Amino acid sequence: MLAAIVLIFLLPRKYVVVPLLALWFLVPFGQVVVVDGVHFTVYRILILAGLVRLLTLRLSSDPPRLIGGFNSIDWAFGLCVIFAAVAFCLSWMETQAVIKKLGSLIDILGAYFLVRFLIQDLEDIRRVIKVLVCLDIIIAACMLSEQVFRHNMFASLGEVVSLPSVRGGAIRSQGPFAVYITAGVFGATLLPALAWMWKDGSSKVLVVTGIIASTIIVVTSFSSTPLLAYVAGIGALCLWPIRNQMRTLRWLLVTVLLGLHLMMKAPVWALIARIDLTGSSSGFHRYMLVDNFIRHFGDWWLVGAKDYNSWGFDMWDLSNQYIEYGITGGLVSLICFIVLICRCFGKLGNARKWVAGSLEEEWFLWCLGAMLFAHVVAYFGISYFDQVQATWYLLLALLCVAVSEARNSADALTHDASAPAVQSACVFPEAVQSI
Repeated sequence: MLAAIVLIFLLPRKYVVVPLLALWFLVPFGQVVVVDGVHFTVYRILILAGLVRLLTLRLSSDPPRLIGGFNSIDWAFGLCVIFAAVAFCLSWMETQAVIKKLGSLIDILGAYFLVRFLIQDLEDIRRVIKVLVCLDIIIAACMLSEQVFRHNMFASLGEVVSLPSVRGGAIRSQGPFAVYITAGVFGATLLPALAWMWKDGSSKVLVVTGIIASTIIVVTSFSSTPLLAYVAGIGALCLWPIRNQMRTLRWLLVTVLLGLHLMMKAPVWALIARIDLTGSSSGFHRYMLVDNFIRHFGDWWLVGAKDYNSWGFDMWDLSNQYIEYGITGGLVSLICFIVLICRCFGKLGNARKWVAGSLEEEWFLWCLGAMLFAHVVAYFGISYFDQVQATWYLLLALLCVAVSEARNSADALTHDASAPAVQSACVFPEAVQSI
């Protein structure tokens, strides 16, 4: 950690993400220093160090800027987090709740705006993805060793258990993550970025190794949620040929769900209970979470609920990101989160229209959309609570930069196309006068 902090202050701005991401993902989230009752995890300490380095960069002659300005994605994300924090404090009305949420604001808003300022252009995006692929390979090797030796080597750092979990006779590897599901989600949501790197002409060996590593992570986690996210990412990539008919596909999906809800004896969200890709998944628990969430709307809509564990068996386990935002932050926080996702898809769609005709740029934006869709699917099976949440902040930052790059590219093409017309308009009167 100390070595990473030194590198954060000494490396050029574009390389600061390398030690930052390495420590974020390779050190268990529970590594913590307690100072007068206040918890400082390695994750939080690195964020604070990064923010201090960012402050020094802002005071320099060439300060980094927020690419694309403070856009609707930033607004939706910030409001979602702030409303959730305020609702949590109002619900508990305790000093410890305020302290906890202040720490969470550093973890969430600090991490998000740190990477937003550090990632400035397409080269930074390539660098971030390459770092993630390298970490993907390291984590895959460690999770594979758990399957062979039945020992988690990250246990020597504390917080994670030495003996991996076993369900249905299968070992569930977790690597440095707090639980096997978040470990699997890390590998699953990275796959679409590898598809872009392959087309982008990056190192084929690194890309192939990364694809194998992501697959190993998903398989060794032995969980349905990562498998669903993995399949969702691949499925989204496969929709590339019909990319101009997505509006029809979305309305068709909505129509099918409404039809099923009307025809089924149980509500349509009961289909979640039937999802079991490993033979030992807890799909019924996910279904009951959604069902109780809807039935107890009056308990949580204002500022969330703190006694939701009394709604039924194991209801304390909020393994659904949408429900977690609603129960802990109220209806406003949930709406902001949904608006955030909608704005992300909307901006990607607009950006793809701006660069229509440039297949390379369109494919890049499509791969980011596939990563976003993989996260949206994963959120139905887990709420991000350890270092995997950094993948979400990174994706939002990459998306903002990609949209800004697409706008600049479209503006450049428009300028180039209009240049001859401007020239002819200036030359033509002189030609007439000379005649």
